[in-house]
Amino acid sequence: MSRRGWVLFLAMGVVWGIPYLLIKIAVEELFPPTLVLARTALAAVLLLPIAFARHQIRPLLSRWRPFLLFTVVEICVPWVLLGYAEQRLSSSLTGLLIAAVPIVGAVLALVSGEREPIGTRRLVGLLAGVAGVGALVGFELGAGDGWAILSIAGVVFCYALGPIILARSLSGLPAFGVVAASLGVAAILYLPVGIAQAPTTWPSTEVVLAVVVLAVVCTALAFLLFFALIAEVGPARSTVITYVNPAVAVLLGVVLLDETFTVATAVGFALILLGSVLATSRTAPVESAPVAPAPRSRDLDCAQVGQPVAEP
Repeated sequence: MSRRGWVLFLAMGVVWGIPYLLIKIAVEELFPPTLVLARTALAAVLLLPIAFARHQIRPLLSRWRPFLLFTVVEICVPWVLLGYAEQRLSSSLTGLLIAAVPIVGAVLALVSGEREPIGTRRLVGLLAGVAGVGALVGFELGAGDGWAILSIAGVVFCYALGPIILARSLSGLPAFGVVAASLGVAAILYLPVGIAQAPTTWPSTEVVLAVVVLAVVCTALAFLLFFALIAEVGPARSTVITYVNPAVAVLLGVVLLDETFTVATAVGFALILLGSVLATSRTAPVESAPVAPAPRSRDLDCAQVGQPVAEP
């Protein structure tokens, strides 16, 4: 990759590794719907003017049904479930469990009619990933965390399904416009419940800063960086950030929040990463042609970003 590609890659690894820490801080004083409202509204205010200036909103009207479905699946449901889960789970463990998104994405691709056979390598990957999740759930979570486990399962499923909807039903539409509009629609949908559950007193400075950074840096700026990364190195290489984000989440959780990191955590993380790599691998041809450089375009098609990336 180019130097610019490496800079964007490292920036994304950090920017999408931080949200778990910030969400953990925010839900100490905010209900998850209020947090989702604040995050989506502020990010939409920053991104929608750019999308309108690029004339990327009007094309979405012709496919408003799959667009609305994508918004619900990719933002509305997983972001609120993530908040509920982190009321009970550590930020580091949450980040590790979310790393299973590529594995679930591989299963959904097979179930939805992918023609490529599963093969021994991908089967081993799926089994390793399941074993990794089982290790984390069995050794790191107690019996009283059933709701948190179901919440994370819902987040993982949504994050795996969202890119499939993006690539198959919204192909041909500008990806940046879809994301910006989705944030705006999500903010509108969460407006009633978010306001109803808002605290009666102003949150602490720590929580306010966590929300602002989550919305401005980890959402608005993150999507700008992510699309720039795809344009620089291509969608396939861009998905590798999925394997970096959990490590950043664990490091921040252990260092800043004094969360524990056990042998079971390390084993489960290793199995999930190994499973993700193997389960999402493709059968390589005997003689492969050189990979052409990814086109640098700010107006990426939804099909170009339709990859299962654990975007928190």
